[in-house]
Amino acid sequence: MAKKIYFNNPQRLTQLIGANTTVIVAGRRTGKTDSIAAPFALRNMQRMPGSTGGIVVPTFKHGLTNTLPGLLAAWKRWGYIHGVHYVVGRRPPKSFARPIIEPNDYEHVISFYNGSCAVIISQDRPGSSNSLTLSWLLVDEAKFIDYQKLKDETLPANGGIKSHFGRHSFNHAIMILSDMPQTQKGSWFLHYRDKMDPELIATIEGTVYEIWRTKERIRSLSSKRQPVPDYLKGYLRRLDRNLNQMRSVAVYYKEYSSIENLQLLGENYIKQMKRDLTPLTFQTSILCQRIGIAKDGFYSSMREGHKYNASDFEFLDEKFKSGEWSAESGEAFTCDADSDVNKDAPICIGMDYNANINWIVAGQPDGRRLNVIKSFYVKFERKIPEVVADFCTYYASHRNKTVVYYYDATALGSNYAVNEQDFRWVVVHEFERHGWTVEAVYLGNPMRHDEKYLLINQGFAGKQRLMPFFNRQNNDDLILAIQAAGVSRGRNGFRKDKGGEKLAESEEDLLEHRTDGTDAFDTLYIGCEKFPYRDAFSLTMSGVL
Repeated sequence: MAKKIYFNNPQRLTQLIGANTTVIVAGRRTGKTDSIAAPFALRNMQRMPGSTGGIVVPTFKHGLTNTLPGLLAAWKRWGYIHGVHYVVGRRPPKSFARPIIEPNDYEHVISFYNGSCAVIISQDRPGSSNSLTLSWLLVDEAKFIDYQKLKDETLPANGGIKSHFGRHSFNHAIMILSDMPQTQKGSWFLHYRDKMDPELIATIEGTVYEIWRTKERIRSLSSKRQPVPDYLKGYLRRLDRNLNQMRSVAVYYKEYSSIENLQLLGENYIKQMKRDLTPLTFQTSILCQRIGIAKDGFYSSMREGHKYNASDFEFLDEKFKSGEWSAESGEAFTCDADSDVNKDAPICIGMDYNANINWIVAGQPDGRRLNVIKSFYVKFERKIPEVVADFCTYYASHRNKTVVYYYDATALGSNYAVNEQDFRWVVVHEFERHGWTVEAVYLGNPMRHDEKYLLINQGFAGKQRLMPFFNRQNNDDLILAIQAAGVSRGRNGFRKDKGGEKLAESEEDLLEHRTDGTDAFDTLYIGCEKFPYRDAFSLTMSGVL
């Protein structure tokens, strides 16, 4: 008996429409990878044997942690077994059919038993689209994709082999998946909404229904052992042919909130996300709402160029080949996957303390750059000891176990996030308990907002000694916080808009407003800029003091 598989309405509709170009903008946990991307890739590989497709991800690390585990887990549930029906990252066994166009190497390839294969195209790895002839493309987490790179390097490769697969409506198919972007650059795929022809999509839906109705009539006649008229069979073939033609030119664009998957997620998940995510992230990642981007915010000089990718490809390639990143392992990568960390230099941190959210923002100066290498935060019952523990777990393999802890007067004499000692004491005590040495650097009273605004924006503009840059994958929430931070103007000039931090917590208006993490970043930048720490291992800082 065939195993039944549940698909929610957005997932079923996407598969039934089967447009050549499909763009789904949906909130978290709507099953984009698991039940939209996985059937798309599987259909293409099964029905175009010997074809080559491309799975486009922002970074290789992102592909291993976000995209591939969901794909492989779905395939496994549907009966496709790794090592039997497909292999990953190695030359397929001789029992497998060969691709029509064989890859130069199989290092970043998923190979199916019928000769089909999918190449992992990571935008942080130069040349990953070179010399490819692709029959389909899956673009995951599109809001992080560099569209210029996609347009110049990858889309031209999606030419396929018309002599083999030209009859299929999904030859040269593209599927683009994302939650709602929060930046202008990340919004490149939203214009597909204007390219969709609603009447064509409605006609496809009607044709799919008519095909189903005709098949039901044929089944009914067959079950009664009555002859099936030839005209009915011809009508069905004509419907199939028309459907294939419509699908081959169709663009399907749809936006969904996570509530579409409420039957599986449950109300508690939505409530938890509303509690645990910042309002901006909840709006875009769960409710899938379009928002306006602050263009005159507190960090108005920050640009897209202040973000970077930093994957250790050698480490990640070994993980890919070994399969240790598989969906079953649920592994979270540590600093070994990052290429921007100097393991022989100390790590500088700034923090922010609050009864309901506590942040660590970590960075390392490198010449005239301040690389913000990672940020951590904990919520509610998890306090300073837990956020320090998260940091120490992530950097367990760091050789220089020294933390340069920048703090100002807000860390002294306060204990509303802990019980007996002030923040500074707790931070130092927790790091030392985990085996780290703490160099505590006191910054004095907090810098005035107008002075801070000028200093940090000059830093972004390259007019200070250090210019901040953010590891994109390791600072997702922090980057969004910085982009959303507003400005209020008063008698003393510019101020960061922190009014929301003082509001009482309610179901509709929670305390986790975005400025908490930005305050931790401010402390880190001010400390590294104004109070640089000299270390014997750090060549980049020599001669500063």
